[in-house]
Order: sequence, then C-alpha cells, then structure tokens
Amino acid sequence: MDRTRSGKLGLGVWALIVALLALVVLTFLPSPYVIQRPGPVYDTLGTAKGADGEQVPLISVEGAETFETAGTLDLTTVQVVGNRERTPSWFELALAWMDSSKAVVPLDSVFPQGVTSEQRDERNATLMVDSQHEATAAALNELGYDTGAEVVVVEAVADSPADGILEADDVITAIDGTPVSSATQLREAIQAAAGAPVQLTLLRGGAEQTVEVTPEKHTEGDATAWLIGITLRTDYDFEIDVTIQLDNVGGPSAGMMFALGIIDTLTEGELNGGKDIAGTGTIDAAGTVGPIGGIRQKLYGARDAGADYFLAPAANCDEVVGHVPDGLQVIRTATLEESLAALEVIADDGDISALPTCDLAGG
Repeated sequence: MDRTRSGKLGLGVWALIVALLALVVLTFLPSPYVIQRPGPVYDTLGTAKGADGEQVPLISVEGAETFETAGTLDLTTVQVVGNRERTPSWFELALAWMDSSKAVVPLDSVFPQGVTSEQRDERNATLMVDSQHEATAAALNELGYDTGAEVVVVEAVADSPADGILEADDVITAIDGTPVSSATQLREAIQAAAGAPVQLTLLRGGAEQTVEVTPEKHTEGDATAWLIGITLRTDYDFEIDVTIQLDNVGGPSAGMMFALGIIDTLTEGELNGGKDIAGTGTIDAAGTVGPIGGIRQKLYGARDAGADYFLAPAANCDEVVGHVPDGLQVIRTATLEESLAALEVIADDGDISALPTCDLAGG
C-alpha cells in the first residue's frame, strides 16, 4: 500500500515538473499574434505634451474668437503589445484571452508581411495628419467657413488607366461636368460610372483641360471597386489657423473627436454640457463618420478615464454589442451632425434613452 502511494506521489511530482517545464517553454516561445489593449485617452478640450515635453493646448486657434469649455471630449487609443521583432508569448496570450478589455489578433493584421515597424509608424503618422486636416475641414464647414478644398493628384500608378494621362499636382475640379471638392466625392463618382469612361476636368500649371480615363475593375476578396490608378490628397485653404498638437499617436480614428473639439472651442457654451464624453471614428470634410479598429479596447479605455457616454461609429456596432463595460452608455453616430445632435441632448439633460444605440435590432 505504501509503495503504491509512493509511486503515485512520484508520478504526481513528475507531472508537476513536466507542467512547469511546459509553462516555461510557453513563456518564451514566440507566437503569430499580438495583443491589443486600451491606450491613453486624450481630452481634445485639454492639453497634451508637446515636442519639447511641455503641456500645450491639444487644439489651438488663431484668427477667430474662442470660448471657454468644460467637461471632456476624449479621444481614445489602442496600444499594441508585440511586433515582428518580438511577439507576445503564449503565456501572455492566455492571460489576454481571459481579459475582456484586451484582444488577441493575428500578427499579419497589424504588421503586414514586408512592412517594417518604422514604415507602419510613418504611415500611421501620415494618416493622423490627414485626419487632422479632414477634421478641421469638417468642423469649419459645419460652422459655415469656406475651406477652399482642392483635390490634388499625388501620383498616377504605373500601368494603370491614369498612367500617362494624369500627372502629379494636377488639380481635379470636376468629373463628367460635376464639380468635386473631396477625394471621397471623386471616388464615389468613379464607382457610379461602373466602368464607363469618365471625363475629368483639371488644372495643370494653372491651365484648364479635360481628359478621359476608363476605370478598371479591381477585386480583392469579396470587394469589387472601379479604379483609375491614382493617389490623391485634398488641399485646404482655411480662413482661420487651427493647430492640433498630439505627438506619438497615429492613425485616422481621432478625426470625429478632433472636429467636435474644434467646434466646441469656436462656439459659445459647452457642447457637452460640462459632462465627460468620449468617442472615436474617422471623419471626412463632408462630416461622414467612418469605422475604426480596436473599438472594444477604446470602450474600456473611455470607461476607465471617467467617461459616462461614448460616441461610436455606426459601422462598428456589430463589434460593440455585448461588449460595453458597465457604467458607459454608447451612442451610435454616422455623421458629425448626428454627433452634435447627441451632444445637445446630453448637454440639455434630455431623453438619453431616445438616442440611437448599438443593439441587436437596430445595428
């Protein structure tokens, strides 16, 4: 009996040793995943650390009267743990899987093959600058300012329909006779043509001319688009000078909150009624709010920062349902006007329950 008990004890010890060894191996074994977790939250009505380390207004305006604000209009971010040089261990992934505020995602979805961390950071920095310009344009358009938008060709892709027809710095002013003032408007018109040739009116070296380009069908997965093979930027000539100071944050997802912060700074009263509100979403000059990544982590980041309300892009609602942390009320929005309408209800202590939400029935 004692020998049997001793043998079982010995097997148990060996099993424990094997388990500990396996745990040690998993701790150091690389994985094809990274972890997304809530990142810092920044109040667009407050300050941020500048390049010299000093606190500066996140949004500052010259050339127009500004007004006092209260409460917060927070933009939310996501931090990524891991990269191609060092991925999280399986043990770290196991802990993240058990944490509802974190997400485990494939490495390739965040760091595509052939793209270095430096290249990714540069791209995100460019997207951030673009989002600031679009947010400024959206805010000033909403307030009735002239933004002087021009759609400019950055380059024509080699062997594309536009190659040899369009050139860098061409200013596209119309498509099929309809004026265009944004890259989004131009792309939508090209899609509507469904492959038929389009007439583009443009300025080249100050001289107007018209060219014809035939879009080419492009399929990626289940998505199909008509492309002419150009990269674009939208240049603006703003009547007032708006500066957004936010270092070490990349990507376009803060656009909507930038726009709201600019509007609050330029208008009397408190857009948020002095309450603490957070949100996320891309924005274009027309005020369209677009989807972003990592919304679940941003919900938790907003709640932990003290926000009571969260403005979420309608296109992200399928990721929101069932993942809203306690203490946070999510309001669905698809446009800048809808966001402003929601803020008005909140500021006036109106019927919050009547505002659109992300739910299983309504999206």
